[in-house]
Amino acid sequence: MHGLDSMNPILSNNKNVQDISKLIYEPLVTLTAEYKAEPALATEWAKQSDNSYLIKLRENVKWTQGQRFTAEDVRFTIDRLKEISSIYSYNVQYVTSVDIVDDYTVKINLDREIPFYEYQLTFPIMSKDYYENEDFTNSEKNKSPVGTGRYKISQVEPSYIILEKNSGWWNKKTNLTIEKITVNLYSSVGELYNSFKIGNVDLISTTNDNLQEYIGTIGYSSKEMKGREHTFLSFNMKNSFLSRQEVRKAIAYSIDKENIVSSVFNNKCFTSNFPLDYGSWLWQNQDGSNSYNLEQAKQVLTDNGWFFRSNSWQKTENYKTQRLALNLLVRANDSSKLAVAENIKQQLQAQGIAINIVQASNDQYNNSINSRNYDIALCSMTLSPSPNLSTYFGDINIANYENDEVKAIMNEVKNTTEENVLKEKYNKLDEIYKTDIPYISLYNNKYTVAYNSGLVGEINPNWFYQFYGIEGWYK
Repeated sequence: MHGLDSMNPILSNNKNVQDISKLIYEPLVTLTAEYKAEPALATEWAKQSDNSYLIKLRENVKWTQGQRFTAEDVRFTIDRLKEISSIYSYNVQYVTSVDIVDDYTVKINLDREIPFYEYQLTFPIMSKDYYENEDFTNSEKNKSPVGTGRYKISQVEPSYIILEKNSGWWNKKTNLTIEKITVNLYSSVGELYNSFKIGNVDLISTTNDNLQEYIGTIGYSSKEMKGREHTFLSFNMKNSFLSRQEVRKAIAYSIDKENIVSSVFNNKCFTSNFPLDYGSWLWQNQDGSNSYNLEQAKQVLTDNGWFFRSNSWQKTENYKTQRLALNLLVRANDSSKLAVAENIKQQLQAQGIAINIVQASNDQYNNSINSRNYDIALCSMTLSPSPNLSTYFGDINIANYENDEVKAIMNEVKNTTEENVLKEKYNKLDEIYKTDIPYISLYNNKYTVAYNSGLVGEINPNWFYQFYGIEGWYK
């Protein structure tokens, strides 16, 4: 592990600490390898109203110091997260209060309706007793805070931390074959990679696009998966050209995503077809509808009265001829996005669709997006574990997109927990997405877990958790 700042996961900004901490601390709700919410310290949850959730907690859980886990620990953790700056503060930003119903039941009250709020309950729960009457940021305390998870911190040294199997873990059905885990600490990424190459480290995870340049290609296996960064085009549906479905379809057919990924990123990203196209259980459709097809792009414009003249598509209405020309908004300080924008411009202009790249400062870009003052915007979002698609399809979405059927579906999915119903509704959203094309999903970044050949067992990571199946790992 590189760059240790704290072993307290809600104080650390280190992704490696977040990964390791999930072996030591537990959330109320965790996610499966398919990003489906499942019980952890919470056994069940129910949406009581638009802005309140009732959470039933697991009984007979103890902290590694021996105290009982109770509702007080949940309220304590949420209160601390609202007081400090943490990567998990986002998860509780809309919480107004936590009511303790009894030792094993809490009611979480929000200041607004948050669809699928249970997916935000993935932050680690901390022990109130351990920190009671103490400064929460106490550095000595945070060297080895107590947890409820499958492993516990048994030793902290300047160059390593030792985790041992927690014999008091509540889940007696899971038998851990790995008794001890040594977390090596390195002062640089180079040291970490070198240690992995010589076999002193069994598993590393990274979003580094150039991993093979540092660790080579032999002596290990790896799993690559779509990461959290999703890049897409947003069409302003109020634009006179983009309000026309045939124009949006022509653009979609004219963009070769594989070309973007290969020429700009040297194949170090994955093409994407939908906001949930990262392995979510609610989107398993791999149909490439509206994919790259130059003849289809020409046909859809021709069928709708457009004609090609002087290397551009044009249309005459009310005795006025207009040339198909659009602005593409991009952040000026993001070199990779500028390269993507240039690639898209070249692809579209080769098809007779004129594109002018508008380079904007961060403030200008954000103002344009917030005021919907753009034609096409090249956007990126850090994906939440939640399947909530309000950003794309909600009442105040960034594309000015309106569709009564989509609105009805969005209202239905936020109030049901029936898995078959959710899958059916999300499949319908996908169909509408491909028909209406308010956005074009382009690509996701790549997340890699590399592990030495001596580590045996089913290794099935995702960007939320890299230790799925650890109970069956051995060396």
